[in-house]
Amino acid sequence: MPKTTQLVLSLESKPGVLAKLARTLADAGVNMTALCAAETAGRGKVRLLVSDLARAKEALKTAKYRFSEEQAVTVFLENRPGTFAGLAEKLAQARINIKSAYVTGEGGSQLVVLSVANADKAEQVLAG
Repeated sequence: MPKTTQLVLSLESKPGVLAKLARTLADAGVNMTALCAAETAGRGKVRLLVSDLARAKEALKTAKYRFSEEQAVTVFLENRPGTFAGLAEKLAQARINIKSAYVTGEGGSQLVVLSVANADKAEQVLAG
């Protein structure tokens, strides 16, 4: 379960905004490997993992996007009931808050991306 860096953007929630972001990255040759987009009060908060962080940052800067970076932990779990519950319980017992989480999976495994207060500690807890 490696630590990683995800990009976080706050964007207006309207048609075409996410398409423009995706096109900006695609035109730079950057693949989005995971994406979470949630809306609150007319704004969309987008968290994404990319294939090439440096290239993605440069493309976003060139296109005048404002973004931040956030440490995250990625975990592959067996895709069955209870696996995420077990992971969340381990973090809770270690008093690690999950700020955001997104999960995707098909078939036998699922990718979990967690934004946590302390990525180093979360990595240690989940490895043990």
